[in-house]
Amino acid sequence: MSTTATAIGVSPKRGVWGGGNEPLKASYGKLMMWFFLLSDIFTFAAFLITYASIRVSFPAYTGPSDTFVGSNEYWPIPEMVFDAIPFTHSIHPPLAFVGLMTFILIMSSVTMVLAVEAGHRNDRNDVTKWMLWTLLGGITFLSCQAWEWNHFIHGTDGGSVLTYVNKLGQVVTETVHGANLMVNEYGPASFAQLFFFITGFHGFHVTIGVFLLFLAFYQSAVGVYEQRGHYEMVEKIGLYWHFVDLVWVFVFTFFYLI
Repeated sequence: MSTTATAIGVSPKRGVWGGGNEPLKASYGKLMMWFFLLSDIFTFAAFLITYASIRVSFPAYTGPSDTFVGSNEYWPIPEMVFDAIPFTHSIHPPLAFVGLMTFILIMSSVTMVLAVEAGHRNDRNDVTKWMLWTLLGGITFLSCQAWEWNHFIHGTDGGSVLTYVNKLGQVVTETVHGANLMVNEYGPASFAQLFFFITGFHGFHVTIGVFLLFLAFYQSAVGVYEQRGHYEMVEKIGLYWHFVDLVWVFVFTFFYLI
């Protein structure tokens, strides 16, 4: 004679946890993704707080925006720095290109939602379609960011006359074009350093996301998830992609609007 004892409040069903109730009714994979995203939230928050602290340590430019020139004495005006559009030289709408980048990334989050919803319906064709659109959105955003970096590094034709300490430790006054980690034509050195570090770190996350999106798109297209009977992997990648999109909203607000 055998008896089976079940603890109060503990489900007898054994899933991927190997026993017991699933916390928050989430699978092991989704819960681990939430833990990872939580740790990444602290990382990005630290970077943005650092940016804000350095930003307020410099005075703002008080003159008319159309007469702005780069200087180590004050923080640059973002809309006067990021005013270029690919393949145009005479048109300089403030923040138009980075606004387009933001729109593309947000729309890729919408298509990701549609892919997850299609996964709940076990609709292989719709999952594949929306994953492809999300993937294209991610690739387009990275391409736009690469162009923006290239333009930021090479700078404008006129440049700015700045006084700074060069690599040899000498104080020099010269015309500076573009930006690097030592000096930039737009303002204090920390402006370019923070730009490269924060947007680069976010771009690294987007690159990982694009790789995961391609993986999910391919596996959906060949029927891997259909054979498993669920599309949970699409949900987990969706959590990561929504996080990347949300972080960019904060990066955009802090770096381009403040």
